[in-house]
Amino acid sequence: MLPAAMAAGALLYKWMGYVTFLSPYLIFVMLTITYCKVKPSEFKPGRFQWMLLLVQMVLASVVYASLSVWNRTLAEGVFICVFIPTATAAPVITGMLGGSISRLATYSLLCNVFVAVVGPLVLAAIGEHPEMTFVESFMIICRNVFPLLILPIITALVMERFARGVHDWLMRRQELSFYIWAVSLFIVVGSSVSFAINKFTPDKTLTMILLAAGALVVCMLQFMIGRRVGRAYGDTVSGGQGLGQKNTLLAIWIALTYLNPISSIAPAAYVAWQNIINSWQLIRHGRKSS
Repeated sequence: MLPAAMAAGALLYKWMGYVTFLSPYLIFVMLTITYCKVKPSEFKPGRFQWMLLLVQMVLASVVYASLSVWNRTLAEGVFICVFIPTATAAPVITGMLGGSISRLATYSLLCNVFVAVVGPLVLAAIGEHPEMTFVESFMIICRNVFPLLILPIITALVMERFARGVHDWLMRRQELSFYIWAVSLFIVVGSSVSFAINKFTPDKTLTMILLAAGALVVCMLQFMIGRRVGRAYGDTVSGGQGLGQKNTLLAIWIALTYLNPISSIAPAAYVAWQNIINSWQLIRHGRKSS
């Protein structure tokens, strides 16, 4: 279903402007369903989460330092694919693959808070628009990230307390989040293809190819390193998804706002790469389970 959703989004990219506004609402519903399965006592950052965060920040620093001496636009695009926090939808895929939703949800929250605080300083140092103040940057990132992270958790907790029947019904219907994720993927891929086509000019061909290729390399690298970190803590799936599955919509927005706009091609390509890997993992997991 995920490859079909991606292909449909790519083919129907001209009409994505009519449905793009649905993305945050779909993600909200999807995460609310997922969090109905998680107990509040399970949200506790531990060594697993701190180690993943350390690896992510070190890798982001190495990537930028290595590429910036050669091509700054490429460095910015690939860097943002690593530095950006875990996707808000990552716990959904993690649950489908048999990983720990609570572990990944905790890391997602920790990572997003860290990037919201540190991000403005980093982006002011390397970005194209250093005139933005720390407070302005912080508030913009908070406004785009925090509601999608925190409100679904609050909603799930409120339902558990005051609408237990609805909460329990959603807890037993976790497969619904998969179908909502497929619709979200259709919209995200279509929007990314539309963006890439609108920004294309012949003189930018090589740079765009390098950005897409760089996104593929760091995507595979992050899934691989994340799984190795996760294996050390008994949760390979959560490690891979935590480091590899990124909030690409936020990455594209940050690249357009702070960096060279062309660098946003990297996170736009990352949308396809990470979901091809997710599709392969889900197919493989399904075959093993059957």
